[in-house]
Parts: sequence; C-alpha cells; structure tokens
Amino acid sequence: MIRAVVWDVDDTLFDYTSADREGMRAHLAAEGLLAGWESAEAALVRWREVTDEQWARFSAGEVSFEGQRLDRVRVFLGRELTDDEADAWFRRYRTYYEAAWTLFPDVLPALDALADSHRHAVLSNSSLHVQDHKLRTLGVHDRFEAILCAAELGVSKPDAGAFLAACEALELAPHQVAYVGDHPEIDGRGAADAGLLSVWLDRHGAGSAPAGGHRIGSLAELPAILRADTRFGAPSTFR
Repeated sequence: MIRAVVWDVDDTLFDYTSADREGMRAHLAAEGLLAGWESAEAALVRWREVTDEQWARFSAGEVSFEGQRLDRVRVFLGRELTDDEADAWFRRYRTYYEAAWTLFPDVLPALDALADSHRHAVLSNSSLHVQDHKLRTLGVHDRFEAILCAAELGVSKPDAGAFLAACEALELAPHQVAYVGDHPEIDGRGAADAGLLSVWLDRHGAGSAPAGGHRIGSLAELPAILRADTRFGAPSTFR
C-alpha cells in the first residue's frame, strides 16, 4: 500500500517555466538588453538553453549550485564577470522571477484530496534554501513533513540514492512511496528504477514514456492511481 507521496517542485507543483519566462522577459527589458536580440523569444530560448546546460553540470557534480547560477549569467551575456557582478545580475532577475511565482491550479485540490490518506514530502534537484523559500512563499510549505534537495544530499535524481534518501527520511520502504514529477527520465524512470511507484506528470501530452510507472496529464488523476497501484499483481506501465 502506498503510504506517502514524494513530490518534485519545479514544473510539477510550481509553474517554473512560465515564471522563468515572464521574469526574464521583464528583467531583460528593464536592463535594456532586448535590443541586442532578434526577438524577445530568441533571448528567452537562449536563456533556457544556457540554464539547462549549466544545470546539467550541477547535476553531474561539476559545479556548485551557486556556481551554476553565476555561470548561467556569464554564458548568457557572453561576458567575463566577477562573482559579485554575476550575482547582482541574477538577483535583479530573481526579483521579476519571484513576482511571477504561482502554483498550478490542480495542486491544492490534489493535496487536499490526499491530506488525510497519505504523508507528503519533497525531493528536488535544487537547493534547500531555494525550495524552502519557494514553498513558503507559495503557501504550501506546511503540507510537507520533509524537504530534501540535491545540493544538500550530494546526489541528484535520477540517481537511486536521491529517491532512497527521501524514503529513509519518511522511514518507509520504497514500495510504500510514490514519486510525482514532470520529467520522464529524471523523475519517471529514476523513481521506478529506485523501486518507488513512479508517476510521470505529463501536463503537455508529450507522449509515451519509459516503462515502469504511470503517466497522468493532471494531478486530478493522482488519487485514483494511488488507490489502484497493482505493481504486485500485474505489471503496470506508463499509459
């Protein structure tokens, strides 16, 4: 029986993609930098590419969490900047980014529906400082009894060690825990390979996913998935 749900944060609970785009668009306009790009969209696409590249370096242990933030600024701007200069630029961006923070509309109904039946925790590939502040600002921090992040754990999803650390924090076996996240490989396959009930949240209908868990399009589908876990009766697949 599934006794707890462990949640990803960015683009699962929190609409990171929209906040990042809105925040960066406003920041570039305020900095007078949009004129240097073919279009605002081109600038936003490049920012996301740089973010993904630097995040991959952090996940691989090549750079610290703070280091990847500073390098995102340097690579995006194409300039040699001191740490203080890069940090100041990122902080100015963060003001606009945080102003755009919002939960997805299906989050609170799902948490309410599962509040009495399941325990809840967070496992993120970010840092505790960032996600603790985010969850408090969004008003859901108290919904989770444990918040674990890669920067402090020293291991990132999809490594099984990250998922098992969340299970250990809850003092539950992996087969008693479900993991919900938006990335089919990092979250979906990673959780399944670690022995958790894997639920891939595919909000945009991206298509098929690796075998080993469930695929849902909305968190409204999650309670039924948790009630119908049949991993020990018949094999379940992403659907």
